[in-house]
Amino acid sequence: MKRLTSVQLKEFLDTKANQFNNPRFIEHDPVSIPHQYKLTQDIEISGLFAAILAWGQRVTIIRKCKELMAMMDNDPYRFILHHREHDLKPLERFCHRTFNGTDALYFVHALKELYTRHASLEEIFLGGPEPTVEQGLVRFHHEFFRPPDHPHRTRKHLPTPERKSTCKRLNMYLRWMVRRDNKGVDFGIWKKLSPAQLICPCDVHVDRVARKLRLIKRKQTDWQTALELTGNLRKLDPADPVKYDFALFGLGIEGGW
Repeated sequence: MKRLTSVQLKEFLDTKANQFNNPRFIEHDPVSIPHQYKLTQDIEISGLFAAILAWGQRVTIIRKCKELMAMMDNDPYRFILHHREHDLKPLERFCHRTFNGTDALYFVHALKELYTRHASLEEIFLGGPEPTVEQGLVRFHHEFFRPPDHPHRTRKHLPTPERKSTCKRLNMYLRWMVRRDNKGVDFGIWKKLSPAQLICPCDVHVDRVARKLRLIKRKQTDWQTALELTGNLRKLDPADPVKYDFALFGLGIEGGW
């Protein structure tokens, strides 16, 4: 692909972002899982699970997320707070890729502890005086694994910038929770962070397309790569750089990139 000027690049990505950022996107994406709910906490919990499990084919991800929500009686917030020991038995059998019953049970345990102390997960992610995405991801990881008896294997399912991870699935989750427009895909229910502060999820599709468009020069793909990509996207739209996640991801799944 020939090199685009900054004006051409913005026009191209704006067009693609508008193409994919619409309600038709929801049905075939993991974001469809939290769209089943209205209560803030239900959206937060189902969205977190959908983001964490967003690994592999989207059809399979959505099916496994629906299976997990059914195990929680399709009432995740109530289940998290009020489940009894026997209610947890089905979760022992849950498995998606390397996320298994041990992980599912710990997530339920950790979320119950967090919601006992906080009305919303936003208070944990973005509870500092001047919250940033990086600080929020680190803070959430520490709080989530505060219990000393947590299963060590589960830590890999909740990445952190401290380990140089791109945190792609959690950045996608934050996009869902923070970004707000009138398109209907993202929820915009968290207000302590502005869309301008978000970091672009850097999954395999986004990474590949972004490199072809020369939005990434860094050779490896890590937290600094996500920052580099987002910095270049901010040059195109300082107020809402992560809207281009729709464009880059959409181009990636279209093929030819």
